[in-house]
Amino acid sequence: MITGAQLRDAYISASNLIGNEKQKVDELNIFPVPDGDTGTNMSMTIASAAREVSRFEDGGIGQCASIAASALLRGARGNSGVILSLLFRGFAKGLKDVTEAGGQQLADALAIGVEAAYGAVMKPTEGTILTVARVAAEEGKSAAVKGASAVEVWEAMCEGAHRALAATPELLPVLKKAGVVDAGGKGLTLILEGMLSVFQKGIVIPSENVEEQQPEVSVKRAVAEWEGEITFTYCTEFIVGRGDQKAEEDAKNLRAYLESIGDCVVVVDDDEIIKVHVHTDGPGNALQEGLKYGQLLTVKIENMREQKRRAEEEAAAAKPEKQRLERAEPENDVGFVAVSAGEGINGLFRDLGCDQIVSGGQTMNPSTEDILEAVQAVPAKTVYVLPNNKNIIMAAEQSVELADRKVVVVPTRTIPQGLSAMLSFDPDRPQEENLLDMVRAAEHVSTGQVTFAARDSEYDGHRIKEGEIIALNNGKLTFSEKTPVKAVTKLAKTMIKKDSSFVTIIYGEGITDEEAEEARSVIASKAGDNVEVTMVNGGQPIYYFILSVE
Repeated sequence: MITGAQLRDAYISASNLIGNEKQKVDELNIFPVPDGDTGTNMSMTIASAAREVSRFEDGGIGQCASIAASALLRGARGNSGVILSLLFRGFAKGLKDVTEAGGQQLADALAIGVEAAYGAVMKPTEGTILTVARVAAEEGKSAAVKGASAVEVWEAMCEGAHRALAATPELLPVLKKAGVVDAGGKGLTLILEGMLSVFQKGIVIPSENVEEQQPEVSVKRAVAEWEGEITFTYCTEFIVGRGDQKAEEDAKNLRAYLESIGDCVVVVDDDEIIKVHVHTDGPGNALQEGLKYGQLLTVKIENMREQKRRAEEEAAAAKPEKQRLERAEPENDVGFVAVSAGEGINGLFRDLGCDQIVSGGQTMNPSTEDILEAVQAVPAKTVYVLPNNKNIIMAAEQSVELADRKVVVVPTRTIPQGLSAMLSFDPDRPQEENLLDMVRAAEHVSTGQVTFAARDSEYDGHRIKEGEIIALNNGKLTFSEKTPVKAVTKLAKTMIKKDSSFVTIIYGEGITDEEAEEARSVIASKAGDNVEVTMVNGGQPIYYFILSVE
């Protein structure tokens, strides 16, 4: 049976393992564009659960799973993070009110999570994290039917996940061509493995990143590092000088007594001394027993509960507090939240009526909690959310059921789509008509982007080297060029059609005003008199240029 304390440690172990391996998972992403990478997003998502459950001390597995599910939901980043949160949210539902879980309960709980994850994706794609989760759940159920224990069921889940991960290239040709497995699926196998380490061996995998270690996981001491729940208060260490007494049974007898009054007993002896370590509520009794075998040469007693409290306080003091937005009473009829980066672009959204801007976008996927906080800081009964990035839409959608007001997510995938959606809003129209108009307006905008390749890649027939300037037309990699200006002018030529009326050039970090003007001049001359070309200093990171063509 798996207890609440074991599940707590399992989440922490899983968070540490994927945190250690997140860069390797990120490197599995085959698209060369810099983005909110899968490993980083999944690591940040489960780290939110690890932080919350680390304070969990006493309770059933269902209670621990519920705490983790809530934290995962709020901390979800990127599509992979949201899917991960849905898996463990369903897992928590399956363990509701359960004190200890056996194999069948664990298998059924994960199956509920898989069903929830599949249901949340409009067009589930096999060969992704969904497939890995599904096969893991199926293997777990198969083992449970045969009467497997909780640990054996989790072992079966891990084996199924690894087998499904290895098969992902056969399900997705783009993975096979790149010679990699699915990044999200790999992240999930790491999380399941990290949890298995606790269930199978009682070992919390340590974090290799000092900055990301959970301070609540362990409190360091002179000869031992405690992990898990504090059962006894005092860490007691002493050395007994044996003198002339050298009975072979001394150490064995002393160990037997100490095990009767505490745990984590270590007794090491040689011809001259007996070295002792024990966790106990009666350190005096331990010392008194030690005196039976010789003189006490050294004694050290530490209150572990007090140590842990101080460590938590120090960790909290060392971590800078995030400036939180204050909740606003919903007084107005409607309000808006947009996700964007760059002062110029932020200013455009504010000018169009956005109440709150969530900092984020490519490589900076905000969490559901970030979006939720912004929503509730808008003084409106209905809040429209514009994610402006395909990898943020699912996180935004999770805020709908968490908010204390109505939230409408407009599924904008780019900054130009978000700006066009805002322009189409009419306060005199009903909500359903406005949503439809905003979606249509977004769909009628073509988006061009000029950025750099984050990794060597062969994608869609293009062989790309890290650092190359690349151009995307509506998210599709189109070509590479030597300079951003050459890339954006060439991209505009491919995007402007006979029926095009407006072109907006948004230039970002690393582009000078002179380079931007050069690009505008070339594009305007090629566009013709019937196309209005405007330019904005967006100040956005990652993208040298963003083109909006309508």
